[in-house]
Amino acid sequence: MRLVVVTGLSGSGKTAALKVLEDIGFFCVDNLPVVLLPKFVQLSVLSGEMVNKVGIGMDSRERKFAEQSKSAFEEVERLGIHTEVIFFEADDEVLLRRFSETRRKHPLADKGMSVAEGIACEITMMAEVKDRADLVIDTSKMSVHDLKKTLWSYFSKDTGEANLQINLVSFGYRNGLPNEADLVMDVRFLPNPYFVPELKKGVGTDREVAEFVLASEEAREVLDRLASLLEYLVPMYRREGKRYLTIAIGCTGGRHRSVVIVEELGRRLASVTDNLSVLHRDMDK
Repeated sequence: MRLVVVTGLSGSGKTAALKVLEDIGFFCVDNLPVVLLPKFVQLSVLSGEMVNKVGIGMDSRERKFAEQSKSAFEEVERLGIHTEVIFFEADDEVLLRRFSETRRKHPLADKGMSVAEGIACEITMMAEVKDRADLVIDTSKMSVHDLKKTLWSYFSKDTGEANLQINLVSFGYRNGLPNEADLVMDVRFLPNPYFVPELKKGVGTDREVAEFVLASEEAREVLDRLASLLEYLVPMYRREGKRYLTIAIGCTGGRHRSVVIVEELGRRLASVTDNLSVLHRDMDK
């Protein structure tokens, strides 16, 4: 059984995440009391009809989740099932805006507590759960489409324990760093198509833009060295048991240089993995 617990901050996209998992083929249950998790797994195993992929939503809607989750996960581990925890978060101001737009009540904003106070309380309450998470996804700058694409790349393939999902993300520094990035590379030193009138309105996936960037000796050298470094590192990450490696390449706006480098790097890394996804976070902004 692949058991995925979807958790995190209220308003960070957990409901959307469970819907994506359902589309991928996970059997999903939302808001299962944490004390029932071991019993749920035990009954599934004993029934002889164990579901292969299960997604369970758990969060601060159950006030004792944070304090009881560790013992529940440990009990599940004793049954021979690893609990894979995916933690969703977003910036405070983004969460505030989402609650304002949907007019939903924050689960901790009661007894005279404001939404902002509820968010702050939840961040503190869920800190330990976040620390033990297998994967943390920040949805602050993600659209619903971006979230679906990211999750689909993480979970749509039935990967073995030794496999490693490599995610290449292009971004613009003016829009902030991707919080989920493990490795970040700045390519703002490369020739910028933005200052070429006929290329300014294009994007890095356009042939003319790619040819302009890759014509520079610096771009080719960076690609050679970065590809060589990753070919060296990936087997060690895989051996260590890492499941996801997110490599973020940034330029000023995230539309030209970083997109070109990510596209080309993806082609070069095809030799070291067949489990690769590419996301251009800011290309259409």
